[in-house]
Amino acid sequence: MQAQQYAVNHYPIQTLITWIKSEDIAIPDIQRPFVWDATDVRDLIDSMFQGYPVGFMIAWRNPNVRLKDGSSSSGKRILIDGQQRVTAIMTAMLGRDIINKDYKRTRFRIAFHPQSRRFEVSNPVIQKDAAWIPDIAVAFSPDIKIRKLASEYCVKNPQVDEDAVYESIERLQGIVNNDVGLIELNSDLDIEVVTEIFRRVNSMGTVLDQADFVMSKIASNENYGGSTLRKAIDYFCHLAVAPDFYNTLQEFDREFTGTEYFPKLAWLKNEKDDIYDPKYTDMLRVAFASEFKRGRLSDLVALLSGRNFETKQYEESIAAASFAQLKEGVLNFVNETHFKRFVMIIRSAGFVDSSLIGSQIALSFAYILYLTLRAQKKPEADIQSAVRRWFVMSMLRGRYSSSPESTIDYDIRQIHQLGFEQYADALMNAELSGAFWDNLLPQEMVTSAGSSPYFRVFQAAQVKLNDKGFLSRDITAQDLILNKSDVHHIFPKDYLKKMGLNRGQYNQIANFVLAQSEINIAIGAKPPRVYFAELLNQCDGGKKKYGGITDLDELKENLRDHSIPEGIFNSLAEDYNQFLEERRKLMAAKIKKYFNKL
Repeated sequence: MQAQQYAVNHYPIQTLITWIKSEDIAIPDIQRPFVWDATDVRDLIDSMFQGYPVGFMIAWRNPNVRLKDGSSSSGKRILIDGQQRVTAIMTAMLGRDIINKDYKRTRFRIAFHPQSRRFEVSNPVIQKDAAWIPDIAVAFSPDIKIRKLASEYCVKNPQVDEDAVYESIERLQGIVNNDVGLIELNSDLDIEVVTEIFRRVNSMGTVLDQADFVMSKIASNENYGGSTLRKAIDYFCHLAVAPDFYNTLQEFDREFTGTEYFPKLAWLKNEKDDIYDPKYTDMLRVAFASEFKRGRLSDLVALLSGRNFETKQYEESIAAASFAQLKEGVLNFVNETHFKRFVMIIRSAGFVDSSLIGSQIALSFAYILYLTLRAQKKPEADIQSAVRRWFVMSMLRGRYSSSPESTIDYDIRQIHQLGFEQYADALMNAELSGAFWDNLLPQEMVTSAGSSPYFRVFQAAQVKLNDKGFLSRDITAQDLILNKSDVHHIFPKDYLKKMGLNRGQYNQIANFVLAQSEINIAIGAKPPRVYFAELLNQCDGGKKKYGGITDLDELKENLRDHSIPEGIFNSLAEDYNQFLEERRKLMAAKIKKYFNKL
């Protein structure tokens, strides 16, 4: 019979607060942004006041770690579900500051109306209204006396019944005696089991990412700088998106500004590039895989806990070494030179705008590869080519779209065991065979998905090969992408709709080209046989209607750049499906040519 892997207990909220104050239970994300609104905090307090259930919290006790002297260190409880509720209690009832969505330190004050027993978010109007207690935190101060608080209230509101006010405040204080359910998971559970338990018992069905466990593990560590390391990860990710946060950070976390990490993040204050704006999951994946030669974040949780994979025991020395190694991985990730050179490599492959980046995980593995090859002291030119080719291969084959951690783990192990060149050659030959280029890729491009990786790679190819925009003499594909210009339908959408075609048919990616707005507008809903005939006339001295190309050879070259078959001047202008089929083959051939130049 399977032993129960958790215990369900009920504790008074006061006990939970006592654990927090004594640090027996770790709230690792207490310094991370609080995502609830003030009204959510108010509703929680009101639910507790009414005696309503506020949901179960889940704690996972750290494994017992064997110390150097042979003794065992009892692990703390890590709260993995319920952090928002506990943080709400701490700011509203205990008067503690929290960090809001803008990384600013603030307090959520909840007001209480003793006569009507209502709660509201405190505001200037309420603070001036004697009928309200503007901040319930005063009722939970260890020095407060209910009778004194009630008397002071009645002095300001002489018409009210003091006994009724006393009863209301006493009931408010009694919130701390309400029970809260706590599911306590066994310390020896694997992280995958913990994730599954979380999924099944969480009433909201929230997905708990394994990176969340890692961040909790890092932040709850006191011996090896875990809290500061976690901040470095969080702050980098926020600065990458909001460089102006740098000035706020200087004011709001002076302790962090004195650490070795802060100067290493300073370059982000002037960084506007958004090609790679990593989340903390991305940072953890890159730092872990590049340093530990592993890809499963569950292994990182185990290593940070001190797990010896051979003896199945937990050892302090392993935890210490793992934190040091992860720190090195994070420092490599945030290094300005590393990061900017990596982004430069991605840009040099034609991915000049974030709209072309279809897979954040593929991008993260490309960074793993860059750091790995750099650590192996490969020639810079070889590193650049390898990273470009691997990233494009990953995009075309959707390499990390399914079971990404397993694939990352497999790839990084093979790279180290076989050597990059041997493994990459074998993988590229298998993934990008002649059959892929000639048959599979054209077939895969039978899609109307605007997020198709194939059209994104095709656009990157046009950038890399310096193509001009559709029917443009001087404006490049790169110019159009960076200026968010129109995607033009070669067979105009309204023309195809009149022929009875649906959205999935007229929005085929093989019907798309990058075009200037004025060219797009000039073409309008004209059939291809009409406006391509006018283009031929334009190249024969006729009126310029579409762009500035007036030479037939230049026109044909432009169409070749966009993989448009020359048959568009003849029968293909009347046969939409045949046109799509032939253009897909040409697009695949162009992508192959581009890939071979990487």
